[in-house]
Amino acid sequence: MNDYLLDSDVIIWFLRGREEVVTLVKDIAREKLLGCSPLSIIEIRLGMKKGEEDATNLFFDAIKVWEIDKEIADEAANYIVSLKKKGVTLDFVDATIAATCKLKNLTLMTDNIDHYPMQDVRKYKMPDLTM
Repeated sequence: MNDYLLDSDVIIWFLRGREEVVTLVKDIAREKLLGCSPLSIIEIRLGMKKGEEDATNLFFDAIKVWEIDKEIADEAANYIVSLKKKGVTLDFVDATIAATCKLKNLTLMTDNIDHYPMQDVRKYKMPDLTM
């Protein structure tokens, strides 16, 4: 089984204490390496509420952050261009996260499966997290 890249939505649910997400992430962390994209760090920090800084810093210090290199950037651009030809608009952050998963052999843990229409990326669909 592969290691996991946590999408921003999963990180937010974890940091805000969503019980089923906290339990699931902790269970997986016992056996697998968990990490995120540096782009998720930007997204999380931009949406952070006052008082969440310490927990957020501890979380990011405890997981791996997979670097973005030229190969990942090229693959992300390929995703955007190829999907645009099919009429699908893909955000560059999501494309970069998907490219990281593909090239680093990671499973993407997300509740936003529809943001990742590419077939060559392994995805772990979170349980229904609607409020």
